[in-house]
Amino acid sequence: MKTLILVRHAKSSWEYPVDDKDRTLKLRGIKDAHLVSNYIADKIETPEVIYSSIANRALHTCAIFTRTLKYPFDKVIIKEDMYDFGGSGLVETVKSCDDAVKTLMVFGHNHAITAVANTYGSQFFDNVPTSGTVVIQFDINSWNEIDEGKTILKVFPKELK
Repeated sequence: MKTLILVRHAKSSWEYPVDDKDRTLKLRGIKDAHLVSNYIADKIETPEVIYSSIANRALHTCAIFTRTLKYPFDKVIIKEDMYDFGGSGLVETVKSCDDAVKTLMVFGHNHAITAVANTYGSQFFDNVPTSGTVVIQFDINSWNEIDEGKTILKVFPKELK
């Protein structure tokens, strides 16, 4: 059994003229990330491995979640392939995860997060919103075998306000 926790980065700012990878989180995004991470803290298995996109907004979201989950941020694996908007880099990252890992958490971007949630989960989402978290369970032994899984939890910030 494998569990994949998908997290879309929190709401980011377009206020400053910076490279896309350097965009920061808005205050609303910071608050939403705290809201969702606090909500899921006792509802999920603590991930054994966490991957994050290299983008500032994903890393900041990841830092908020790891603090809440008491997961050491210095153990987060930052992956260029997670800076992915279509989903193929995200899927390849998941499939390459060590099979000893039972629970994997990833911090990424849309459309990739929504596409992976819809392709591999049992619940359809028009859009996974910023700070949205979707948990999918797979009855497999190897991450390379991910196929049709079961969506066991979805948490969107709007539902918690």
